[in-house]
Amino acid sequence: MNIVVLVKQVPDTAQLSKTVDGLKLMEEGGPRIVNPWDEYAIEAALQLKEAHGGKVTAVSMGKPESAEALKTALAMGADQAILISDVAMKDGDSLTTARILAAAIKKIGDYDLVIGGRSAIDDNMAATAIQVAALLDVPQLSYVAELKGADPAAKTITVVRLRESGRETVSSKLPAVMTAVKELNEPRYPSFIGIRKAAKATIPTWGVADLGLEADQIGAAGAQAKWQDVSLPPVREAQVEMIEGEPEEAAKTLVDKLVAEKVI
Repeated sequence: MNIVVLVKQVPDTAQLSKTVDGLKLMEEGGPRIVNPWDEYAIEAALQLKEAHGGKVTAVSMGKPESAEALKTALAMGADQAILISDVAMKDGDSLTTARILAAAIKKIGDYDLVIGGRSAIDDNMAATAIQVAALLDVPQLSYVAELKGADPAAKTITVVRLRESGRETVSSKLPAVMTAVKELNEPRYPSFIGIRKAAKATIPTWGVADLGLEADQIGAAGAQAKWQDVSLPPVREAQVEMIEGEPEEAAKTLVDKLVAEKVI
């Protein structure tokens, strides 16, 4: 199976703290990692390749430093990686991102499956993969928690989708787009050999001209949604009051205070 994995580099939210300006960290190049959900996508792609042969191509759109996320995918076992980076893509939305990724997938050529994480932890919109599927005009299998089986010869795949009301087994024709949730697998650690190989890898970079997209399809010009303002929530001063006394008396005091504060 020939599989394309969508990989995004995101801020390392574990590094955020009360003493760090989170927005500045996100916008000005703070610590970056592979989007955690995409690690499950990479692992799923590698397992399918190991079971059925083929190759895994990791694709990322972003600034030049996003190549580091692709090197992680290569270290885990991906066969090749492609970075899509162009200043003309700045200030786009999920739709312009999907247009760019869909154009890159078409340029890559023969593929059986596109896999991405369920969402990105920086915006948590979970829209891009769905839009990629629509633009490629292929089935979309979201929130996949289990791979039941794939038949590359018959061009079919069967998965179990995680839903709020339970689980749903679905079969689909290939090619298709799939999004992974954490129940799907346990991502492997990059091997030492893989890390060394990835460090030496030359990752090609594609721009707008390589993808054949028009200026009004990408970036701010092609965006349908715009962020008017992004800010941290206001800091709230917390006060702690210890209520002493016997349990019954303390409970009554607590209820009286909650009523007075209009909490209950």
